[in-house]
Amino acid sequence: MSTDESAAANRAKYDEAAVRDGYRKLTRLLVEKKMTITTMESATSGQIASLITDTEGSSAVLKGAFVTYCNEAKMMQGVPAEILEQYTVYSKETAEAMAAACAKTYEANIGIGVTGTMGNIDPVNPDASVPGQVYFAVVMNGDMQAYSIELEPQPTRLAYKLAVAKKILDVLMPRLNQAFD
Repeated sequence: MSTDESAAANRAKYDEAAVRDGYRKLTRLLVEKKMTITTMESATSGQIASLITDTEGSSAVLKGAFVTYCNEAKMMQGVPAEILEQYTVYSKETAEAMAAACAKTYEANIGIGVTGTMGNIDPVNPDASVPGQVYFAVVMNGDMQAYSIELEPQPTRLAYKLAVAKKILDVLMPRLNQAFD
């Protein structure tokens, strides 16, 4: 595959219109099933919550969300300092603590925590920062699952955020569908 074909395939995988359509379906399903969702986002800086709220009726399912771009903000919203110290800000454990904290705060059925490094090394956490490495966790009705993904380089920050949003959607929708079967 040529470099141009590879780049096109990567862009197609994270097609913005397809990601937005997936989140419309997610939001409609949550409204229909009367479930609530919240996020605590670092690497995606609110992109997941934004995608959810792009659909009419989303106020019935998203009561609030947190953008916690620095460690202090994560701690202010309930992530234990010990987790950050022991596992670093870039870890499954931190993503789990983020998901649990936001779900607890908003008494939501689903909590999503996202942390990681997009294209550059984090100057505040250089030893723990690996470009393209993202951790996220989804807690649904008390059942926590955490994930680690490696992203290929993306052309823009938005493309990185959409790539993570797609990965989250890819694990969340089957869990929701299974819960209602």
